[in-house]
Amino acid sequence: MRFAFALFWVGIFLAQWLPSISCADDPAAAPPNIVLVMTDDQGYGDLSCHGHPFLSTPHLDDLYTQSTRFTDFHASPTCAPTRSALMSGRAPFKNGITHTILERDRMTLEATTIAEVLKTAGYTTGIFGKWHLGDEDPYQPDNRGFDKAFIHGAGGIGQQYAGSQSDAPGTGYFNPIIKDNGRFVQTEGYCTDVFFQEALGWIKANKDAGKPFFAYIPTNAPHAPYLVDKKYSDLFKDKCNAKAAAFLGMIVNIDENMGLLMRKLDEWGLADNTLLIFMTDNGSAAGSGVFNAGMKGGKGSTHEGGSRVPLFMRLPGLTTPGADVEVLTRHYDLFPTLMEIANAEAPAELDLDGRSLVPLIKDSQTPWPDRYTFFHGGRWNKQGAPGRWGEGNTDPDAAKYDKFAVRNERWRLVGDELYDIQKDPGEQHNVAAEHPRIVAFMRAAFDSWWDEVRPLMINEDASLDVPKPFREGFEKQKSSSGIPAWVAPEL
Repeated sequence: MRFAFALFWVGIFLAQWLPSISCADDPAAAPPNIVLVMTDDQGYGDLSCHGHPFLSTPHLDDLYTQSTRFTDFHASPTCAPTRSALMSGRAPFKNGITHTILERDRMTLEATTIAEVLKTAGYTTGIFGKWHLGDEDPYQPDNRGFDKAFIHGAGGIGQQYAGSQSDAPGTGYFNPIIKDNGRFVQTEGYCTDVFFQEALGWIKANKDAGKPFFAYIPTNAPHAPYLVDKKYSDLFKDKCNAKAAAFLGMIVNIDENMGLLMRKLDEWGLADNTLLIFMTDNGSAAGSGVFNAGMKGGKGSTHEGGSRVPLFMRLPGLTTPGADVEVLTRHYDLFPTLMEIANAEAPAELDLDGRSLVPLIKDSQTPWPDRYTFFHGGRWNKQGAPGRWGEGNTDPDAAKYDKFAVRNERWRLVGDELYDIQKDPGEQHNVAAEHPRIVAFMRAAFDSWWDEVRPLMINEDASLDVPKPFREGFEKQKSSSGIPAWVAPEL
């Protein structure tokens, strides 16, 4: 009896003090759920935990405190390229993504998505928000590994451009019309609130069914146009211009939704076996002029401020609260990271650019071989495109040296300018003249990379004389069966 009693207290001690075991440590362990939240156009400095002078983001600050943080994590300078790297584990240009419009936002159908890989490991998968990797049916997420696709069209709610890209007519940031697994629904509420509520309802349903899940929540906010309830923008009306005030107000609303998400994960007993990730897709759009964490450039720039973004990762037993990983990491590293954490196997033919971050998560000081990593603004114009989109240079090769950058741990080459990031993170002192050999090496590395990616830019000659599937699908459904009201899930 005394032996059994002793074993009981040993069990209590182990349960309290030993960390849970993730699939990255034990292939036989239950795979963790994965929730990935990525906001649109929010930069590294647009968080109070990163030093913003008057923006308050208490729930994201809590996640920051609870997470392993990657402090030199870089996305692409604009959104569709980042999304394609995240989904494929490959550089955006290798996916055919050289723009955010004009059919050059369509991710090659040859790409294998992280959703497809996670499904082979038993996950159910869902996306809630912005896809922006092709509006035509073969490119849509429900045909690319997502069991649940609750999305708006185009690159932003209400947008439309030449080619197939468009959203449903009459939609907006308030009460958006959403395509829910191929059927349009009329929602009620603010877009970010709607996406989180639908995602949480789906998470709860999968929790109740006992299924491991991958919930991808890429919000449309705080992308322009800067529309949000006045109670949020009024928080900043005396601190910055109206555009920035609305932008920051949208982030406050995002923070509230992150708080709701974190509370529900706790309430439903999911927090200890859920990898919760927060990141953004590029540098700040409307916030960089207010506070930019000492960096140069914002959205669209190939300087640090255009690509350096937050990355917080929380999974008890794997991540370490308050740990900072300071080495250079990229968006395409998340694909192999999630694959390893989920104990998923990649197809043999998969050629990834990324590296798993799991060794760094386990030990932030683990050796991490240096590498060159490349940035390009893309966005050259397209022959035959209407208006300004068809003017000027339309040749990718003529744009090769426009808006490009190369980074390794120490240096950033931006065109002809070289910056010592370790000594000069704000890129104030061009030292190219003092280090011509470094410039030559980095330029040669970029040339080799361009030769590799140039044949894979498969969307450059895509016709713009094509239907708009979101618009046409909406009109067809409206005339045949109507647009039903969204049934908001009970949480």
